[in-house]
Amino acid sequence: MKTDILIIGTGCAGLYCALHLPKDKNILMITKDKIEHSDSFLAQGGICMLKDEADFESYFEDTMHAGHYENDPESVGIMIRSSQDTIGDLLQYGVDFHREADGSLCFTREGGHSAKRILFHADITGKEITVKLLEQVRQSENIKIVEYCTMLDILYEENACYGAVVRDCEGKIDTITADVTVLACGGIGGLYPHTTNYRHLTGDGIAVALSHGIELEHINYVQIHPTTFYTEQKEERSFLISESVRGEGAVLYNAKKERFVNELLPRDTLTKKIFEQMEKDGMPFVWLSMEHIPKEEIERHFPNIVKYCRKKGYDVFHECIPVVPAQHYFMGGIKVDKFCRTSMERLYAVGETACNGVHGKNRLASNSLLESLVFAKRAAGDIAAIDFNTICIETTVKDLDFSIYQNEAALAAGYKQNILDEIERLNRECMIQ
Repeated sequence: MKTDILIIGTGCAGLYCALHLPKDKNILMITKDKIEHSDSFLAQGGICMLKDEADFESYFEDTMHAGHYENDPESVGIMIRSSQDTIGDLLQYGVDFHREADGSLCFTREGGHSAKRILFHADITGKEITVKLLEQVRQSENIKIVEYCTMLDILYEENACYGAVVRDCEGKIDTITADVTVLACGGIGGLYPHTTNYRHLTGDGIAVALSHGIELEHINYVQIHPTTFYTEQKEERSFLISESVRGEGAVLYNAKKERFVNELLPRDTLTKKIFEQMEKDGMPFVWLSMEHIPKEEIERHFPNIVKYCRKKGYDVFHECIPVVPAQHYFMGGIKVDKFCRTSMERLYAVGETACNGVHGKNRLASNSLLESLVFAKRAAGDIAAIDFNTICIETTVKDLDFSIYQNEAALAAGYKQNILDEIERLNRECMIQ
């Protein structure tokens, strides 16, 4: 199969990138599972926006502080300065952010933020954004989406990518050649026993990059979300109790129902405090109470959280719920420049797969959707400037050894082990330093 541009992944970064690519190019998007099973659909809290120039320094400092000042300042500035343009696009696509009584956009606050600058749609902001992007993509005649198609490897020669090896829904192994390839295949949550991510998101882009010497950045920077609903069912995906719940006034209690921490600390700091309290209490969770949030606000802002907790036997209006930290987000990834170019020619990476330096060592709440969209659009702009007439894919794939991809379980296990080994190696280096 041949296409002009191949995008691997159908989360918000991949979709937004596709929408900003030239309309005269054939774009093929593939996804490992069904379209709706991307982490973009799971994002609850919201998306940040610079409200006015007076907030720039504060927003910049909040992002840098959360990232332990290991962020790339230029990338942070690009994201913040581009936020109003990005939100403008989303509004044009019909994204329905919550409004004040006078019709103006309503902003909320989350942990690590010194001001209210987060737009939201109830507690399913990611789903609202991604659904509207998907609607636009489906109306685009030059974009095709193929579900249940797994990337196994990339095709390349002389440090230039020319597509991917894939397994389709029937188990057939094939190749897709492309002038440009974009990795938008999400994070690494599926490698962990407790994660808020979909289980099939196992860092495929990172594994392929490791296999071919493509530069990586900070892949040991893995964020743990402080508050997910505690369950003894290990195979369940951890249900996120949004940062916004604490932003609106929820409090954390120890086993004696005593408050023990400032709930608006950055995620990594709060996670550490929760683990310390769990050890003191000898409990596998701590309690979260919404008692200080007005009932009407809970019903309006967090209907899905209320519904989930009720299904698990908890009434959030009258009792605490058990919460525990779980793997949530991947700050590292394939190293990219400010236009999402990787160290391999004609290979781009966007979204959680990529590391452009915005997040540093720890992501500030609700920066993920914004960062993904801002840099996906920059990638599309860079790709649009390529003279496709100068690209000549001379290499054929007829001699490719497909046998190395036949054992699906062994291949996946090998990729997983390579990633975990590299993360462990980097963590050891950090401890030595």
